[in-house]
Amino acid sequence: MQTYDFSPFYRSTVGFDRLFNRLDNLVGQEAKSYPPYNIERIDDDSWRVTVAVAGFTADDIEIEVKENNLTVKGARKTDTSDEGRQFLHRGIAERSFELRYQLGDYVEVVKANLEHGLLDIELKREVPESKKARRIDIKSTGTGQTIEDQSSVN
Repeated sequence: MQTYDFSPFYRSTVGFDRLFNRLDNLVGQEAKSYPPYNIERIDDDSWRVTVAVAGFTADDIEIEVKENNLTVKGARKTDTSDEGRQFLHRGIAERSFELRYQLGDYVEVVKANLEHGLLDIELKREVPESKKARRIDIKSTGTGQTIEDQSSVN
């Protein structure tokens, strides 16, 4: 795997350090293959993350949002009924997992639903009114005369 050195960019840019920190983190991460997941865009301001969590219950899964990071953790409780069982093939993965997603500004988790072994996490961008663009009306306090009109009066 190739590595990239972003240090020259740190010296020549101001205010982009968060971008280069993200790029540094991406280069060092390995591709996550378990559990499989989808990320889909519903519309311009909403998304859905679907994680295949067969064999996990809602009590086995933890979803946390902190500082624009969404973390999904899964850990099955040890089942005492498995002690006497002898598997010839064990293809259903029951291992613990942790998935992390970087969320954009003002993206919030709306809800999470576990059904048929699929965990759906609904995300929506909620931009506060103070951050939205607004139109400012310009009011004139003058008499409505132009400069040429005022010079002809004197």
